[in-house]
Amino acid sequence: MTSPDSGATTLAPAAETQPLPAQSAGGRGSTLTAETVSAWFGTHKVLERVDLVMAANSVTALIGPSGCGKSTFLRILNRMHELVPSAQLAGRVLLDGEDIYDSARRPIETRRRVGMVFQKPNPFPAMSIYDNVVAGLKLTGVRNADKDAVVESSLTRAGLWTEVRNRLRQPGGALSGGQQQRLCIARSLAVDPDVLLMDEPCSALDPTSTRRIEDTIGELRDEVTIVIVTHNMQQAQRVSDHCAFFLAAENTPGHIVEAGPTTAIFGAPRDPRTADYVAGRFG
Repeated sequence: MTSPDSGATTLAPAAETQPLPAQSAGGRGSTLTAETVSAWFGTHKVLERVDLVMAANSVTALIGPSGCGKSTFLRILNRMHELVPSAQLAGRVLLDGEDIYDSARRPIETRRRVGMVFQKPNPFPAMSIYDNVVAGLKLTGVRNADKDAVVESSLTRAGLWTEVRNRLRQPGGALSGGQQQRLCIARSLAVDPDVLLMDEPCSALDPTSTRRIEDTIGELRDEVTIVIVTHNMQQAQRVSDHCAFFLAAENTPGHIVEAGPTTAIFGAPRDPRTADYVAGRFG
C-alpha cells in the first residue's frame, strides 16, 4: 500500500468463490494489527499513521468525536475502504501476522474472515429471515453449506433464534429494528468469521434492543474478535476490554491519541485530551 505522495493507484475490488469454512470451535478469533496506517480520499488525508493491536477474542472500542476517521479505519480493516473510487492508503493491516493488502491475497477472503455490521440495520427487506442469513454465504462465495444448520447456529449466536424460529420464512424487513440488527449479525456470523467489525450498531436502537446487542457482544467475544465504533461512553465501558481514542484537530487527519485497557482509558488516562473526552467535556 502506498500514499498519493509515492504514486499510489486507486484500489480495486475483486470477486472470487470460496469453499465452506470450518465450523467454529470457539476461542478462534484472530489478532488484527494496524501498522502506521494512513488514508486518503483523493488528496484529502483522513488518517495519520495509526498503530493499533486488536487482540484475539477481545472487544476493542474505537471512540472519539465525529469526523476523526474511526469508521474509515474500521472499513480499512476488511478492505472496504478500497471500494471507494478515490480511496488510497499506506501502512499495513495484519490478520494473524499476514498482510491483508498483500497483492496475492483475495479481498473476498479477507471480507469473509473479517465481517462487518453497519450502523443502520440492512437486511434484505423482501427476503425471508432464513434467506437473509444464508445470503451471507452467497455474498462471500461459500459453497456446500448445510443451510438449515447454519441458519440455526447463526441466529442462536446472534441471540435471535428463540424469537424467530417459528417464522423463518417471513420477511426480514418485518422484524423490529433491534431484531433486524441481530439478523445482520447472524448474516455476518453465517460465514464463520474470525473478526467482527461493528460500526455504531446500537445508535438507532432503543435501550432494550441495545442491551440485547451488548449481551450478544459479550457472548461472542469467546468466539470472535470484535472491534466496535461507538459514541456512547457508557457502552464502551460496558462492552470493551480495550479502547482507542481517535481525534482530529481542525484541518488535520485523524490519529490515535491514546489506546489501552478500557479501565485505564476511563479511570486513569495519560493524556488530558482523553480525560476531557471520556468525561464529556467535549465531543
